Amino acid sequence: MSDDELQEEKELDLSSPDVVTKYKSAAEIVNRALQLVVSECKPKVRIVDLCEKGDSFIREQAGNMYKNVKKKIERGIAFPTCVSVNNTVCHFSPLASDESVLEENDVVKIDLGCHIDGFIAVVAHTHVVQEGPVTGRAADVIAAANTAAEVALRLVRPGKKNKDVTDAIQKVAAAYDCKILEGVLSHQLKQFVIDGNKVVLSVASPDVRVDDAEFEENEVYSIDIVTSTGEGKPKMLDERQTTIYKRAVDKNYHLKMKSSRFIFSEISQKFPIMPFSARALEEKRARLGLVECMNHDLLQPYPVLHEKPGDLVAHVKFTVLLMPNGSDRITSHSLQQLKPNKSVDEDPEIKSWLALGTKSKKKGGGKKKKGKKGDAKEETEAMDTDAAPAHE
Repeated sequence: MSDDELQEEKELDLSSPDVVTKYKSAAEIVNRALQLVVSECKPKVRIVDLCEKGDSFIREQAGNMYKNVKKKIERGIAFPTCVSVNNTVCHFSPLASDESVLEENDVVKIDLGCHIDGFIAVVAHTHVVQEGPVTGRAADVIAAANTAAEVALRLVRPGKKNKDVTDAIQKVAAAYDCKILEGVLSHQLKQFVIDGNKVVLSVASPDVRVDDAEFEENEVYSIDIVTSTGEGKPKMLDERQTTIYKRAVDKNYHLKMKSSRFIFSEISQKFPIMPFSARALEEKRARLGLVECMNHDLLQPYPVLHEKPGDLVAHVKFTVLLMPNGSDRITSHSLQQLKPNKSVDEDPEIKSWLALGTKSKKKGGGKKKKGKKGDAKEETEAMDTDAAPAHE
């Protein structure tokens, strides 16, 4: 590898100010897109219209960035907008013909992502369609997800291990009499990679295992936490609800059907790396073509999962940059007022985790300066998380 190539590779992590800027630009778009979708969550609004608004906003805002640079920079949707309600866990992003609407008191999970030059920011947030404070089990499950996210933010730091986070978030959920959902993975993010090999497992189980890993400076993670008032063992009920896919770049197959070849060519041109919604394809051909692509493992599906009817699910996902001066959470949304039945106030271990700062103390004998940007912010808003459930 030449010196130039080595330099170029080195600059693809957070040691390059340009890379940090691109992550933060993507995050700004994501946060504003989320704010837009939350503001539109009202009774009788069609879910597909909310998804389209989120996607259109991201496409437009990302398209306006880096227009005047010589080198073409890829930018746009990193994860299609999903709006999953009540006991539906994630990945619900219906086709244009779907008539599903929101209702009063629905517990709504909004999940979306943007990338600038392949540098990805993702977010998920849970919102209840109501005026005034959220109470009862809805408040419990949302507080569980957000408190677990706050703890995870403080434990995803250089020197800590992925297992530390897995154990801690389960303890937090239990304090609210809730469960962390099985099969959810939080991934390291890299340029054009939304599901890096370094992962945090939400719940250890015999079916899903991950390698032990230690967090390191200059890494980026999408931390994905899903809590439930039910058993935490979601199931796919209807394959036809699946509309989000990602091209499996390591697989090849000569498709037989003309419609399949047409759709796969469209996918390869428009969405070579990032997840996409079937809504963005030519719909009549897509239905037939996607089946053959799936049958030969050319696409990785993101299934729509459900807990049992009556259970409530909350989802929080956030993107965090492990900077030299500490953890920088770049995607978030402010919470509705919550009045949960349960509390973590009596648990000394959870309180000690929440008391941890997210910024590093300066090395050397000098006094730490106060009032730095981000120090005041770090104890506030709860965050949102990202990862595809590892259910097949």
